[in-house]
Amino acid sequence: MSPTRQDQRSSRSQVSACPADSSQGVRELPTRSVEDVRHLDHLFEQCLPSFGGAYLRRLWQLLDGAVGEGVPMTLAVAGPVTLSGQIHTWLGPLLDTGWFALVSTTDAVCYHDGHRALDNAAKHPIHEVAIFGDDGQLRDERTIRVTDIGFDEDVLLDQDRFLRAVLSQKEFQRKMSGPEFRHLLGLRYAAQERQNGVREGLLALCARKAIPIFVGAPADGSVFLNSMALWALAQATGSKHRFELDLHLEVFESCAYHLWGLRESDRRALGTLILGGGVPKNFNLQPEPALSQVLGLPHIAGYLYDIQMTTAPITDGSLSSCPPAEAVTWGKVDKDEYKRTTESMQIDYTVVMPLLVKALLDKRARLERLEADIGRELLLKRHPEAQGYLRPRGGYRLYERRDELIAKLMKEVKKRAKQMRADSKYPLAKAG
Repeated sequence: MSPTRQDQRSSRSQVSACPADSSQGVRELPTRSVEDVRHLDHLFEQCLPSFGGAYLRRLWQLLDGAVGEGVPMTLAVAGPVTLSGQIHTWLGPLLDTGWFALVSTTDAVCYHDGHRALDNAAKHPIHEVAIFGDDGQLRDERTIRVTDIGFDEDVLLDQDRFLRAVLSQKEFQRKMSGPEFRHLLGLRYAAQERQNGVREGLLALCARKAIPIFVGAPADGSVFLNSMALWALAQATGSKHRFELDLHLEVFESCAYHLWGLRESDRRALGTLILGGGVPKNFNLQPEPALSQVLGLPHIAGYLYDIQMTTAPITDGSLSSCPPAEAVTWGKVDKDEYKRTTESMQIDYTVVMPLLVKALLDKRARLERLEADIGRELLLKRHPEAQGYLRPRGGYRLYERRDELIAKLMKEVKKRAKQMRADSKYPLAKAG
C-alpha cells in the first residue's frame, strides 16, 4: 500500500464515548430509572441499557464526545429535510451552534428550501396527507405528495419561476463552484424570507454562517432543471445563459476544506454526522481518497468520528448501508480509532435527531449557566467538554476562507505535478 493511503495519525487523546467492543473490559448495563433523571442527556446515558436503546446511547455518547472535544464536524443529510420542516425543528438549531464546518446534501433539499418564502406561500400551505390515501384524488386536486406531506402544485410552478428569475441575475451569469452558487442562492432565499416574514431556511442559515453546501449530484434535482430550461431557451433563441457549475472546482474545494481540518483546525481532525445515505454520504466521504489516493498527498487521515443513521440494511450492498468499519478499508475513516469513535445505527433519523439535538442544546445551556456562576477556568477543570460545547457560535466560516484554502491545496498540487504526470500514464489497449 502506498504511504499516502496509510493513516498517519499514531496517537489520539481518549474520547469520552464508551468502547463498543468487549476487549475494553466488562461494562455493567446502565439501568437507572427514568424517574431519577432530570435531563435528556442523562436519560440517553443511564436509561437505555440494551438492544436498540443501547445503539442510541452509543450514538449520543459519540456526538457528545465529538462536540466536547471540539472536533469540526461535517454533516451529510439525505431526504427532504427542508420540505418537511425539519430545518426549523432541529436541523437549523443544530447548524446554528457553530459545531459544523460544512454540509453535503441534495439538489432537492436546496430546491424545496425556497417554498415557504415564496410570495404566495401563505395561500398554499404545506400540510399533512395520508400515506395510504387516494393518490388519484390528490392528482385531480393538483396536490403533490411526499410521504405524508402535501402541497399545491402551484408551489412548484412558483418556485420554478423564482429560480429562473434568480438564475438570470447578473451575479449568477458565470462559471462557479456549487458552494459559491448555493451561497448566492442562500442570500436570495434570505431576502425572500425577510420580505415575507418567514423563518430562516437551510441555505439562508448557511449563507449567514458561511457554511459551504455541497451537492454531489447537482443535475439530479429541480434547481438544475430550471438552469437547463434557461440553457435550452438560450440555445433555441440565440440568447446567452452563462451560468455553469464547475464540478472540478466543487470537488477540489471539498478537498481544500478537508485538508484544513487535518492541518489547521484546533484538533487536526474531522468528524462527520451522516443522516441517510446516497450521494450526500459518498460525496462527504470522498475528500480523503481524493487527496491521498488520487492527488497523492501524504499524511492524509480519514474521519476521526463517523456517526451515522441509515435505514438501508447492511446486506444490500449499497453505499448507504455500509458502516464506518468498511470505510476504514478505503482510508476514509481513522483505522486506529474507529472502534471507539464510530457507529452506524439502522434507524430513520427523523425519529431520534430531534431528541439528540435537544439533548446537545440543553447540555450546552447548562454549561453556559455554570460558566456564569463559577467562571470559565473552574468550569473547564470540572467539565473539560465545555471547551467544545461552548466554542464560538459564529462557527468555522470556511466559505469566507475558500479562496485561501483552495490556493493552499493548489500549491500542494504544484509540488506534486511531476509525480502526478508520471502517475497518469498507462499502457492502454488499442481502441477500435
